[in-house]
Amino acid sequence: MEGERRDREVAAVVDTIAAIATPPGQGGIAIVRVSGPAAREVVGRLFRRSGGRTGMPEPRRVYLGELLAAPGGPALDQVLAFAMPGPRSYTGEDVVEVQCHGGTIVSRRILESILAAGARAAEPGEFTKRALLNGRLDLAQAEAVADLIAARTEAGRRLAWSQLDGVLSARVGALRDAILAVRARCEAALDFPEEDDVVAALAGDALARECARVRREIDGLVAGFERGRLRYEGARVALVGKPNVGKSSLLNALAGRERAIVTAVAGTTRDVVEATVALAVGPVVIADTAGLRAAGDEIEALGVARSRAAIADAACTVAVFDGAAPLDADDRAVAAAVRGRPSVALVNKSDLPSRVPTAALADLLPGVPIVRASALTRAGLDGLGAALGAVLAGGEEAPEDEVAIYRARHRDATRRASDEVARAERGIAAGAGAELIASDLAAAAEALGTITGEVTTEDVLDRIFGEFCIGK
Repeated sequence: MEGERRDREVAAVVDTIAAIATPPGQGGIAIVRVSGPAAREVVGRLFRRSGGRTGMPEPRRVYLGELLAAPGGPALDQVLAFAMPGPRSYTGEDVVEVQCHGGTIVSRRILESILAAGARAAEPGEFTKRALLNGRLDLAQAEAVADLIAARTEAGRRLAWSQLDGVLSARVGALRDAILAVRARCEAALDFPEEDDVVAALAGDALARECARVRREIDGLVAGFERGRLRYEGARVALVGKPNVGKSSLLNALAGRERAIVTAVAGTTRDVVEATVALAVGPVVIADTAGLRAAGDEIEALGVARSRAAIADAACTVAVFDGAAPLDADDRAVAAAVRGRPSVALVNKSDLPSRVPTAALADLLPGVPIVRASALTRAGLDGLGAALGAVLAGGEEAPEDEVAIYRARHRDATRRASDEVARAERGIAAGAGAELIASDLAAAAEALGTITGEVTTEDVLDRIFGEFCIGK
C-alpha cells in the first residue's frame, strides 16, 4: 500500500519547477535550477548559443550562450547552461541549471523569464522532495541535506554528511529487517499451525533473545540522542560569578580573541556577551554574564536580571570563583544560583596562591566537578573543556563509530519502536498468541520506517520540506 501511494505521488509530479539555488546578494555567479519533464524545452526557448542557435544542446555538456528575456527577445545575461537528463540527476527528473553573473537583479530576471516560459516557482525543499519521491534519497538522507546546509561547525558537518551518506539509514534498515524477520516467524505459526517445528520456533527462547537484541540496539540509538544533538546543534553555557572573578578574561581566553571588555572595575559587564567555542563534544556558545551581586544602579540591575535569564536558558553553567580570595557571601549566592543545575565549578587565577580550599567549594556545590585554571596563562583550560564535555554529554563519551541521531523526530520514532518491541517481548514471556506478538512487531517496524520514509504521510513530508530553503 505504501509503495502504491508513493507511485501515485510520483505520477502526479508532471509540472516543471524552477528556483534560484544560490543565496541572494552579490557574488561571482548565481544558479537558477529547473527540474521536470519540460525543463529542457522551457530553458531551450530562452537559451541562445554562441552563433545564434537556440534550444538546449546535448545533455551533460556545458554551453556558453545568452539567456533571453523571452523567446526571440533581448538578452538578459551571458550564461553557462547544461542539462542533466533523469533519472541520473539530483531530483531523478530532467534538470537544467543556468549559471549567470551573481547579483539579485540578474538572477531574479532570469528566473522570471523561465517562469514565464512555462515553469512554476518551486516551493521550499521541492527539489529534494522530488529526489525522495523518485527514489534518489530516503527521508533521513533528505533531512540531512538541510542539516548539511545549516551546519555551523565541522562536527555538525561530519554528522550531517554521515546521515546523507546513508549510515543512519543502513542501521535503521537493518533493525527494521530484523524485526520483520521475527514477525515473519510469528505469521508462519499462524499460517501453518500444523507444522510442529514452526510452532516450536515461536515458543522457544530464540525469539525472545532476538527481540531483546534488536531492542538493545534501538535503545542505543535513543541513548545517543543527546550526544548527537550536542555534536550538531551545540549547547549554551553561562559563565556565572560575582564581579571581578575573571569571567570576561575567561571568555576571551576560550574564544581566542578579545570578545569581552576586561577592566579592574567591578561591574564592567552590563549585558550578556557570547562567543562560540569548539569543544570535543561539539560547538558550545559561551555566555559571559554580569556579575551576580546587589546592583549599584539601574543599568547594572538590568544586567543582573539578564544574567539570571541566561542561567535559566543554559544547558550548563560554569560557576567562576576567584582562587586568590576567600569565599564570601557573594560566592555563596553564586553557588545558590546554579545549585541543582548541570554545572562545573571553576577556580580562576590558579597562577596566584590559592585561598579557596577544594573541600570548602565541594560543600557549596556537592557533586559538581571542580577545575582550577588561569584565564591569564590559559593553564587548566583543557581541563575545563573536558569537564564541560562530560557534563553536557551526560558523563559519557561518544564511541568513534557511533551512529548518532540528533533530530527529535528520529528520537521519537526509535522510542516508539523500542516500546513496541518491549511489548512483544512481554507477550512472548506471557505466552500470548502469535497474532498479538506479530502486531506489536509490525508497529515497531512501522515506527522505524517513518525515519527513512518507508512509512510516512503527506503532512509529515510537508512539515519536513517546509523547513528547507527555496532552491534545494
